[in-house]
Amino acid sequence: MKLCPKCDAKLKKMMVKVAGAKTKALSYQCPKCKYFEFEPESSKKVINELRETPLKIKQKIVKLSQDRLGIYFNKNVVRSLNLKKGEEIYVSVPDKKRILIEVGD
Repeated sequence: MKLCPKCDAKLKKMMVKVAGAKTKALSYQCPKCKYFEFEPESSKKVINELRETPLKIKQKIVKLSQDRLGIYFNKNVVRSLNLKKGEEIYVSVPDKKRILIEVGD
């Protein structure tokens, strides 16, 4: 049994949903003073899951010139992949629903 460090009330054990994660984290919460803390092991699992979650952003296709289309890379994509102006990328089309972009070596 854990006690609240602020008011000495008995902490309630609760599984908490974290936005963006499927795994829930174990939390100890005080019903009196609203103090809470997370159990370290379940917190690490949630953090690792969030780190592994791929970045997925909805983008619009833009017209570049007469018969060319393109997309702009959102700043989060640029930062996540550490993209630089002039850097080469490889584009492949594995099927009719996917485009795969790989950053050059």
